[in-house]
Amino acid sequence: MNGRILLVDDDRAMLDVMRRGLEARGYAVSFTDNPSEGLILARDLKPAAVITDAEMPGMDGLTLCRAVKESAGKGGLPVILISGKMTEEEDILSAYDKGADDYLIKPFSIPIMLAKVSAVLRRYSARTDAGESVKRDGIELDPEARTVKVKGAPVRLTRKEFDLLALLLTSRGKVLSPSFLLERVWGYDPAEYNDTHTVEVHLSNLRKKLGPELSARIASVTGVGYKFE
Repeated sequence: MNGRILLVDDDRAMLDVMRRGLEARGYAVSFTDNPSEGLILARDLKPAAVITDAEMPGMDGLTLCRAVKESAGKGGLPVILISGKMTEEEDILSAYDKGADDYLIKPFSIPIMLAKVSAVLRRYSARTDAGESVKRDGIELDPEARTVKVKGAPVRLTRKEFDLLALLLTSRGKVLSPSFLLERVWGYDPAEYNDTHTVEVHLSNLRKKLGPELSARIASVTGVGYKFE
């Protein structure tokens, strides 16, 4: 058994498709079409991960994601958002900013969904080794507290943004390929998932949060990858 996955979607047909796919892979599955009930189930069942639609009546998936994250405490609980309408880049960035661990645009294949579930579970079961604290060039990164400050001011990062920055800082001057970043930060198997857009979106968001001076030091090496100069 791979653990329990909680599905929350007001589309009953979609719930059934996802449930069957997860159960075939060995996951236990709980599901509901009511987001308020989904929050209660997340608190009571303590699932390994939550997959929720971004748009639902009563409580949207972004609100549910934030509430689930807050109730999970320091250990965290991975949340994957899905949507067939909120498909623009700003929608996806907003979801990541509110704590989503991954995002699926409908229609999506069950193998891709399973790959993303497996990736977030791997990442949560073995936290990224960020190494020692970094305190230089106006940036302070504390891997134990998972906090970042730029010139003394706290910067709020999502989990993946923090792990991405930590890896870039501790690999200072080294060019890291998108495949390497997907494997180390997201936990993806490059043979199953190698969408470089995932890295690009997170780096774009990270640069905006760090400000122009530090973001300029995250260099893109054409055709190779990224490095912190």
